[in-house]
This record gives sequence, structure tokens and C-alpha cells, in this order.
Amino acid sequence: MSATLVARGLAGGHAHRTLFEGLDLTVAPGDVVGVVGANGAGKSTLLRLLAGVDEPLAGTVATAPVDAFVGWLPQEHERIEGETVLGYIARRTGCATATEEMERTASLLGSDVPGADDAYASAFDHWMASGAPDLEDRVPAVLAELGLDVGADALMTSLSGGQAARAALAALLLSRFDVVLLDEPTNDLDLAGLERLESFVTGLRQGVVLVSHDREFLARCVTRIVELDLAQNKVAVYDGGYDAFLEERAIARRHAREAYDEFADKKADLVARARVQREWSSQGVRNAMKKSPDNDKIRRKAQGESSEKQAQKVRQMESRIARLEEVEEPRKEWELQFSIAAAPRSSSVVATLNEATLELGGFTFGPASVQVNAGDRIGITGPNGAGKSTLLRLLLGRVAPTSGSASLGASVAIGEIDQARTGLDEALPLGDAFEKAVPSMASGEVRTLLAKFGLKAAQVASPVAALSPGERTRAALALLQARGVNLLVLDEPTNHLDLPAIEQLEQALDSYAGALLLVTHDRRLLDNVALDERWSVEAGRVAPL
Repeated sequence: MSATLVARGLAGGHAHRTLFEGLDLTVAPGDVVGVVGANGAGKSTLLRLLAGVDEPLAGTVATAPVDAFVGWLPQEHERIEGETVLGYIARRTGCATATEEMERTASLLGSDVPGADDAYASAFDHWMASGAPDLEDRVPAVLAELGLDVGADALMTSLSGGQAARAALAALLLSRFDVVLLDEPTNDLDLAGLERLESFVTGLRQGVVLVSHDREFLARCVTRIVELDLAQNKVAVYDGGYDAFLEERAIARRHAREAYDEFADKKADLVARARVQREWSSQGVRNAMKKSPDNDKIRRKAQGESSEKQAQKVRQMESRIARLEEVEEPRKEWELQFSIAAAPRSSSVVATLNEATLELGGFTFGPASVQVNAGDRIGITGPNGAGKSTLLRLLLGRVAPTSGSASLGASVAIGEIDQARTGLDEALPLGDAFEKAVPSMASGEVRTLLAKFGLKAAQVASPVAALSPGERTRAALALLQARGVNLLVLDEPTNHLDLPAIEQLEQALDSYAGALLLVTHDRRLLDNVALDERWSVEAGRVAPL
């Protein structure tokens, strides 16, 4: 069914704070709308409002037809204990809820409940539209297409991060929504998964609204951009794709700065001239009092009139200042400005593997023979589950090879951001965990540094395990600035980072002089970061690209 979603004068936020307001947005069939903005700007809040999960602070959200099936797929960082892959897909596609409602209304048939027949008919139509009747039959083929070699009865808690990401993609491919709302659908997907997701999104006839920090994905998919500007407390809709949005936004920001500078210069000039006129007027009055004898009425009158003329000029200047159309100064957006602290140079050979293999259950990594030298900048790509993280663990000496050898050079100071962001003690509050990791820093210094990374008092006092993935990533980046490193290991560092922070990370990597091992599926990051080598890992084997 073709459906249109319409938001009018929409405002969202919390009881104590409005994040955005005045949003007018129409999502027609075939539209792909990307929502961008800094973390905390209200992107997920907007999706919840469009899905009808939360009530807006102001404005309305409606669909045409009114019974359109709006599907919202939020980020899920925790998996439900005991839930199978099939159960997960049924829940994410809305089939489980549709089935429960159909069965509930069916149980009322023949009872005295008013409207039971109509309720059942509506629930049955929704159940059919959701794709629930044949979902179980459709699941195996999609799982096989995505290379998810587990059965539909496998527990979600038993899957790796990459497998869970493919299960989430399977749920999307199997959904039959009339309007699709996606929150960070690219997280943890490998390049093949990203390409499949892009193909699906661009091929949909339904309208799509999505939140993503993957710049290449946005550039390839979206037809319009909604920007939630936290710094200016404004919301804007840009027609055209992501790259057109970047260009148009840059022009708009430049014009806003030029307009303010012109206003500020003009106002400053008028204020200065008014001050001079006031000084002249005051001086004229004083001169008149000093120079005019009491019996020289004509001179006194002339000088008084001159002073009045000066005062009139002052009033005219003040009137011109008051009539100036006020131009608000553009507020500078908060930026994550950081650098990666350097440690003394390590040995010339940082890490080596020589015919190294590692047996992990039914998976065999290797044999692999690679070498990382001081200052080498190496990008590592490959499918999920191919062995990229295993390669890093062997190089860093975190695990011993089953056969062959692995060695770490002398004076190697490692700075690492792993996929799970486990660099800090999860049982401790963030501030205490950070002090434990960097005992040379005083408590005040720790809190000041974390504040620079957008981590405020509430986060500093929270256990590390309770932080959001984005907050954990920022804490991991702060740790890199606090400790000197000469071997930097980044495993999917852009997951859960907003676009401004990703750009700042690229700048920090540009000025970092040590060895770098960068595992990422972020295609623009790979293009923007200067690399000496590229390695591909597939089925446990490492090959240069």
C-alpha cells in the first residue's frame, strides 16, 4: 500500500527542554529522508514521534491513509534473553504484535463486547499486511542470502556482533511496512551488508526516514536531509542528496556569518559616532558656560543652539541604532577537539606474525605472515567474522597462536579502541575508571578532560557499563589523549560517533605520527585517512590490496 506521512509544526524534546520545533515534513512514497545532527540533538526523538511512540510537545503527525503501517526499527544494544532469531525478526517486523492483536480480537468473537467483529476484521487485515502468515517460510531464504549460517531457532544472545547486525538487516528485508523509520541501520554491517542495505533502501517504493552517521551511505541513498542543529536550536529541511546538503549548509552558514558581521560592524560604527556626538554636545555646553559672559545674551543663545543641534544629532544616531534590524550571532557548534598523545618511538619493528594460526572452535585463522613497522598506517577491511579482530589480538599479543609465532616490539605503547569499547573498568563509575587507567592524572584533570569530550557530571558518576555506546566511544577517545601511544589500534571507531566527531577523529588521525591499524567499514573514513597499506581479511586469510 502506498502511504504518505505528514508532520506539521512538530516539536520534540523533554519536559524541561525543547530540542527542535516548527518542523514541517512530508514523506511520500519513494522519498528517502536522512536525519542528521550532533548526538543529543533529537534524532531518535524525531523517529519516535513519527512512529507515534511518543507525543510531540507541539504539532501533529498523520498518515494517509490513516491505517498505514508505520514501521520503526530503533537501535538495539541489548539482546533479549531467550529470544530466537525468528522471534527477533517477528518482533522487529511487527508481525509478533500483529499476531497477538489478531488472536486477542479473535477470542472476543461471539461475545457481548461491542464492535468485536469490526475489531477482529481490522486486526486480521493488519496481520495479513504485516506478512505474518508466511514469515516463518520466508526467513530461511533471507538468512541464507545474507550469509547468516545459523538457524531461525538460534538464540540472539549466541550471535556475534556481525551476525546480530545481519539478523537486523534480515528483519528489515522481511518487513512489509508502508512507511519505514530506521535508526542507525548501518551499525556493525560489513561492506557486503552495506551494499545490500543500500540496494534495499534505494529500491523501496515506500517512504523512508533514516538516521545514520555513515556519510557514504547517506550520499548514495537519501533524497532529502533534515538537519537538527543543536547549536542554533533550529531545524532545517534541505532538498537534494547529502553532498548537496553539505554544500548548501556551508553556503548558508557563510551567509549567516557575513550578515552578522555586517550588522555588527554597522552597529559598532553608529555607536562610536553617537559617542563622539555626545562628547561634542557635552563639550559645547561646557564651553558655552565658560566663555559666555552673563551680559552677552546673543553669544550665549548661539552656543546653546549649537549644543542643541549636537544633542539632536545624538538622538538621530540613537534612533538609527534602534531601527537596525537585529541579526543574531551564529552560535558555534560544539566540537570534539582532541589530539592523540604521542609516546616515545618504539622499536623499528612494532609487531610481526610468522606463519601464525589460531584455532577458535570450528574457525581457523591463518596461517598469516605480516609485519607492522614504526609509523606504518594500515587499513584493514573484510567481511564480518572473517578474522579481523583475531588478527589484531594476535598482533597485540592478547592471544598466543596455535602454531607459528607472534611477537611485539620493544617500547610499544598501545592505544586501542575495540568494538566493545572495553578499555575501562565497567564496574566502576566513569571518573574512577578513568583515574584507574591513568593514575598520573588528578581527579580535577580527569573531569576537565572528560568534559571536553562532552561527558558531563552525570556520565562521569555513572558506571561505565551504563553508558551509551556513543558515550563509551567518547571516553575511549579521551583515553587516547590522556596516554601517549605509538601504536594506535582502532576497531570500527566511527560506530556510534556523530558526524562532527567523526570529522574531528579524521583530523586527529591526520596529525598522528605513530603506527596505525584501522579496521573499518566506513568508506569515507578509508578515503579520507592517509594510509600506507590496505589489508583484506577473508576466511581467516590476510592479503594485501
